[in-house]
Amino acid sequence: MLIRRFILAALLLSATSAAQAQGRRDTTALAQTPPAQEQPLADSDTAPSSGGAKWRTPGSAPRAAAEGQQPLRPVSGDPSRAPIARVTKGPDSLPNDGGQEWRDYDISPYTARVTSTNRPEQAILDWILRETGYEAWHTQPLAVLNIDNHRLRVYHTPEMHGLVSEMVDRFVNTEAESHAFGMRVITVGSPNWRSKSHKILHPVATQTQGVQAWLMAKEDAALLVADLRRRSDFQEHSTPHLLVNNGQAKHIAATRTRNYIRDVILKSEAWPGFEPQMAQFDEGFKLEFNPLLSLDGKVVDAVVRCEVDLVEKLIPVMIDVPTTVAPRQRQRVDVPQPISSRLHERFRWPVEQVLMISLGVGPTPVAPSANPIGVNVPLISGGTRTELLVLIESKGKLGNQPTALQPGATPNAYRNRY
Repeated sequence: MLIRRFILAALLLSATSAAQAQGRRDTTALAQTPPAQEQPLADSDTAPSSGGAKWRTPGSAPRAAAEGQQPLRPVSGDPSRAPIARVTKGPDSLPNDGGQEWRDYDISPYTARVTSTNRPEQAILDWILRETGYEAWHTQPLAVLNIDNHRLRVYHTPEMHGLVSEMVDRFVNTEAESHAFGMRVITVGSPNWRSKSHKILHPVATQTQGVQAWLMAKEDAALLVADLRRRSDFQEHSTPHLLVNNGQAKHIAATRTRNYIRDVILKSEAWPGFEPQMAQFDEGFKLEFNPLLSLDGKVVDAVVRCEVDLVEKLIPVMIDVPTTVAPRQRQRVDVPQPISSRLHERFRWPVEQVLMISLGVGPTPVAPSANPIGVNVPLISGGTRTELLVLIESKGKLGNQPTALQPGATPNAYRNRY
């Protein structure tokens, strides 16, 4: 055994000395070589640019070509190419075979008071497309829908103008300048709360599989929240007091980053002969709430979008990364087994009621709260699966009295926060 170790050490020392000698010879040859003249790149090396020819020294090939790959080229049209499709010049005036009319809508009263986003007019455009449908603007008859910060331009039939006019009025209406909404994001370990509260829940139709929604009176919602707070598996992940501009979106997110080794890259020149390639997975939930009040302020339309992304587990895989010193070396890489849940629906309900949405039971979207002793104990520690609940309540204009879902608030709780 001692003789074999001595022979192995001698071979390693000999290989190191030969590599150092070769490096010195390469350095001497490079120093004696005269500097090369810069030459323009050929068409096969890179695509031409508007700034003139690109230059490089000979031998400095592009990175993609050095790795045995084709270099990336920008996609650009050839102005000299003859078109295949038949193209003719259009008429000088817009056709109105469907009785289309051109109207301009002044949206500056709304865009002037919304300062929470750089493009508040985008909300008007999004809601018009939700109400009318995308196909109405891309099929027959010919239609135009254009918007900027001050004006909405529409070319369509009088019937479509009626829908657009009502939608614009819902934005510029001063009665809906600022509206307060209470939103709670709650998780509970078991869905058995339904057995006690089933009588106060009024089901609402949903399109997403596995999702349920209900309407309830505000007093019943306050009692339900108080009952859920007494549970040991209850956890709240957002503030119940949110101030949302009419027509604008509000985002709530609770995420955490999970790191894992995705792959290994062999590198014989560095110890231990490979480099682990790290990756990240953002776990948690993202919630978007976009409300729009009716003209009389008695009904609220809202688009609710929720995304839950989790790694249920990491599946380990052992990769062989042999080297001269460690021929049996192995490295573990992980393959994530993700689970996702998506909700994107539009709801309409009276402002006097509370909307509650359940995304069903799934893996806990956020890290469970730590118990006092710091270890997992049955009946004390949070479970690995929970039910995600979202409660949305309209609280009226700023400065109004708090509602039943906010028992601890004081009058004018939202003043000067817009």
